Amino acid sequence: MKKTIWLLLDDRRGSVGQAMGIANAIGDRMEIIEKKIVYNKLAGLPNWIRGKTLVGVNRKESDELSSNYPDVVMSISRRTVPVARYIRKMSHNRTKIVQLMYPDGGIGLKEMELVIVPDHDSPSKKQIANAMVILGAPTKICPEVLQQAKEKWLPKFANLPKPYTTVIIGGAIKGKEWPLANAEKLADRIKELHDKTGGSILITTSRRTGEKAQNLIMQKLKDIPAYTYIWGEQKENPLMGFYACADRIVVTADSVSMCSEACGTGVPVLLFRDKNWLPQKHQSFAQALIDKGYADDVCNKQATDFSPKVTLNNAADIASKIIAISQN
Repeated sequence: MKKTIWLLLDDRRGSVGQAMGIANAIGDRMEIIEKKIVYNKLAGLPNWIRGKTLVGVNRKESDELSSNYPDVVMSISRRTVPVARYIRKMSHNRTKIVQLMYPDGGIGLKEMELVIVPDHDSPSKKQIANAMVILGAPTKICPEVLQQAKEKWLPKFANLPKPYTTVIIGGAIKGKEWPLANAEKLADRIKELHDKTGGSILITTSRRTGEKAQNLIMQKLKDIPAYTYIWGEQKENPLMGFYACADRIVVTADSVSMCSEACGTGVPVLLFRDKNWLPQKHQSFAQALIDKGYADDVCNKQATDFSPKVTLNNAADIASKIIAISQN
């Protein structure tokens, strides 16, 4: 009989994406059950007050959590920690907890069998006994997913000349606006790459890019053959197709998830980080990707010659750990 795992899925889209990436890597080796968690106004209380209860959870709108407790529960955010602890308590400590990222204040840490800690986190968080330190974030990128996306999207790009340079643009981070000078420099660097290699760009922006920066970039790149997906457009999001069909990926280093997805494709990845923009944590993460051979800096003069030494696949490593935990 298969072991079961509950995924506690709340409104944190980035964390949900990571959880689904891990679930995809687990595949049919466990029974995966998604549990929607909807909060009420008490969810903002600190976890030391919420404890091992469903305080802060809107029970009417959330999925049922009161019976048939699983072998493993995955908590994906700060707010799901009390829910996971509640499930463990109600199962008489039979259910094991896997936590994505360090729990705030270390609340509940001793009850967790596995805590996934990013490499760019503080040393104290990485040194706990139940930590699994990873570079980047788990994603759903894998050969099977990429192949499916390629079969779907490649025909839609067929009229564009190769090679395809995928451009994934983020922007503002932690409330700090993305400087227009950075946007202009990124656009100029993409033009330089195109001048050397030819081909087309598959380009997408995000809600954090900002209208001024977005317009500046698109104006500078208007003469390059392109398939575009601008934030807010009412058409199917081609992001997975952009990853799957890319011969090279240029990605801004403001998003750990975007960089991790790009470095999971196996194609050359070039990071844009520049000045007066990224917090030190993101700078350190980007530098680690470069130092370990996953990516290069797009501003490196030899960037067009870069080839990755390794492919990032955290989800598979985490999935193996979870399966092992479920068997014990």
